[in-house]
Amino acid sequence: MTVVAVFAAAFTMSVSAQDFMAGSGTPAVAFPKPDRPVADIVSPIWHEEKERDDAAEPTQLVRLLGIKSGMTVADIGAGSGYYVVRLSPIVGPHGRIIAQDVVPEYLGGLRSRVRDLGLQNVVISLGEPHDPRLPADSLDIAIMVHMYHEIAQPYALLYNLVPALKPGARVGIVDAYAPTPEHGTPPNLLRCELAAVAYREISLDRLTGSNAYLAIFAPPTVASRTRPEAMVACKAR
Repeated sequence: MTVVAVFAAAFTMSVSAQDFMAGSGTPAVAFPKPDRPVADIVSPIWHEEKERDDAAEPTQLVRLLGIKSGMTVADIGAGSGYYVVRLSPIVGPHGRIIAQDVVPEYLGGLRSRVRDLGLQNVVISLGEPHDPRLPADSLDIAIMVHMYHEIAQPYALLYNLVPALKPGARVGIVDAYAPTPEHGTPPNLLRCELAAVAYREISLDRLTGSNAYLAIFAPPTVASRTRPEAMVACKAR
């Protein structure tokens, strides 16, 4: 039995899958654009799934972020749903996975995958490049895996994400040690862009088995976010 099949059969979930979209936040025009290249969105799939399983990437992410039963986790840039199907049984029938992306075609494929696997605690959400459009005070954890370098409006997205995060929530970002045109984000650049919105770095760990890291941040409150007009774009070095 495959890893996905084992996870899907782990338990019977009680929350029905659905689609939703929260209201829009502050528009993109209010924010600075990133002062570095933005990588193209080239595929909903980052590496072959067995390769990622062999590297134990999900196991490391779950441990470092403390993902557990009953949590609500947003997978921002969910793509083909690699993390969605692996986190669904971990958060369990009283938790929820919000699978968000900005590409409707990716969400169409993911919707079919969720339905075929019977994952009833997964909801599908279409966001925008500047705004994940997630419900207020809904998230214990938000993850962005191998996609931060593709975010065209990082300052706006990070700002508009804050209202969706509960007190004590964490944001986990997985990316490669590479420049953004090469589908990675140098850690110092990531730190700078998150700090520009007033996120606080908690930790940064190299992931074993790959040329990637997991950076974990504490978000600001809605009131303590850096105002858009006060933000200064970080320069890639």
